[in-house]
Amino acid sequence: MTEAAPPDLPDDPKLTHNIVHFARALRAAGLPVGTGRVIDAVRAVAAAGFSSRADFFYALRACLVTRPEHLVVFAQIFRLYWRDPRYMEHMMAMMLPAIRGVQEERGAQAAEKRAAEALLEGVDRAPPETAGAESDEETVIEIDATATMSREERLRRLDFEQMSTTEIAEAKRMLARLSLPVRPLPARRGIRDPNGPRLDARATLRAALRRGGETGRIDRKRPRERWPDLVVLCDISGSMSQYSRMVLHFLHAVANRKGAGWARVHAFTFGTRLTNITRHLSTRDVDAALAAAGKQAQDWEGGTRIGACLHAFNRDWSRRVMGQGAVVLLITDGLDREETGQLGREMERLHLSARRLIWLNPLLRWEGFAPKAKGIRAMLPHVDAFRAGHSVATLEALAQALSRTEDGGEKARLMAAMEG
Repeated sequence: MTEAAPPDLPDDPKLTHNIVHFARALRAAGLPVGTGRVIDAVRAVAAAGFSSRADFFYALRACLVTRPEHLVVFAQIFRLYWRDPRYMEHMMAMMLPAIRGVQEERGAQAAEKRAAEALLEGVDRAPPETAGAESDEETVIEIDATATMSREERLRRLDFEQMSTTEIAEAKRMLARLSLPVRPLPARRGIRDPNGPRLDARATLRAALRRGGETGRIDRKRPRERWPDLVVLCDISGSMSQYSRMVLHFLHAVANRKGAGWARVHAFTFGTRLTNITRHLSTRDVDAALAAAGKQAQDWEGGTRIGACLHAFNRDWSRRVMGQGAVVLLITDGLDREETGQLGREMERLHLSARRLIWLNPLLRWEGFAPKAKGIRAMLPHVDAFRAGHSVATLEALAQALSRTEDGGEKARLMAAMEG
């Protein structure tokens, strides 16, 4: 029995060429689009036809998109490539530096910069020459940069979700240079110190016994210093995908930086289940470490079951990694799909086991954020600090929150909003 022959490609080669160039733009924007998917897309369009714009959109999306977080990038590039006849002029206006006119006041939408860079790859972005200007006369543009923000400062405050592929690479290099120092904790055991605040009774008595009971001097001691553990619980669900990748990149640098003070860094990811990725952070190559962690965490970019995952951590891992007064970083948006009664109980138990529990939530990037979601309302009372975690600057400010125990971030304001 012979197999049916595959459908022929469209007779008009222009449509095929446009689909190929469209796939190249998607690949430049970070989508994993291979040759096989491009061929499938051409054949799908040939089978579905080109009469309906919606059918054309969904036929291409079904063949070229495999991950939920790539849907926004695909929609941006499709709108600019296929629907706007002047997409190149629009992209050029958006990507050029604002030195000739007024820059757009609105903020860039998610993945818009990646779409712009992908469509403008290889295009000369030089500003057009002013009409009437002499070709041999050099035009000098003076820019008053006294009130402008430097590129690095702007990148520090830029939302991870709004970054282009180039900006993401630069942000990762900035995160690799960050540190997360911590103050040592006083231990119960002491160490001999002539100027110590505590009396060393044992040493004093031992010295007196060697002299026949005569006390020649009073020995003193000070507490030994010990370093706490850092335990990280990172949400890797679909809504947290981009933020989780950047935070894990930062944690890899913290785990491998000597002299930061942490005894050990334990890392767990959760979406629909809990996964321990601590051993992968010890790999020196950050790309290899995160790739191995991604393979082990099978629920990456899936759903969210925060309460069930915290229950698994409290039951299986809490006594192993929380016995030395560990500091816990919880990175999640708090949008749980299940009943919040278990979530509140598990958060309370986690808070009682930790020396300090700090919650990083990227939703704080929005002005006027209010704790309306049930999951957030159940979790917020059981944390010591509630802070944003959507940019390089917010991760830099995390070090201040660790050194100042009275720093609760936005918790007081949001708790007042909940009670009011």
